[in-house]
Amino acid sequence: MEQIDISNLENSAELLNEEKFWGIVSKSLEDIEDEYEQEEKLVNEIIKLSPKEMIGFRLRTDKLLYDTYTPEMWCAGYIMNGGCSDDGFEYFRNWIISRGRETYFQAKENPDTLINEVSADKDEYEFEWFWYVALKAFERKTGKNLYDYIDYDNSKAREGNYPSIEFNWEEENPETMKAICPKLFDTLWI
Repeated sequence: MEQIDISNLENSAELLNEEKFWGIVSKSLEDIEDEYEQEEKLVNEIIKLSPKEMIGFRLRTDKLLYDTYTPEMWCAGYIMNGGCSDDGFEYFRNWIISRGRETYFQAKENPDTLINEVSADKDEYEFEWFWYVALKAFERKTGKNLYDYIDYDNSKAREGNYPSIEFNWEEENPETMKAICPKLFDTLWI
């Protein structure tokens, strides 16, 4: 692919239109076998966007991650993955976004609805590379690093700016996890 000149591109804090974002995610779920195929489809769709829109895709992802930085969501991730570190929680929430609009908003409202995404052939519910698809597309199209074009002064919904979490569950007390995500707990907790 021939790279385009972005010497006039200004740093941006503008999120990609939500409809366009979810349309790309939805299209990436069609006829795929796994996250590797989905990742490639995402990159191929994002590369069609303007550089500013690519930045917006990443910023929209960051906003969706920010909006699900809750103890209840962390509880779901902990149950579904048999534990959940800080990084694992990022990758878990990226996986939720990658499952599409309906899954994301249902889980945001009630993380226990993720029971609908549980699969016997899956042992990990994470998708780290979803976080980087816009960066990959941006670099292919421009030869530049997308991070260098984010207006960080006006982009507050991102890693490093998350609010403090006050946990309402304890791993040492599994009943507290069951109270938050009873279906996930009954199905996956050993």
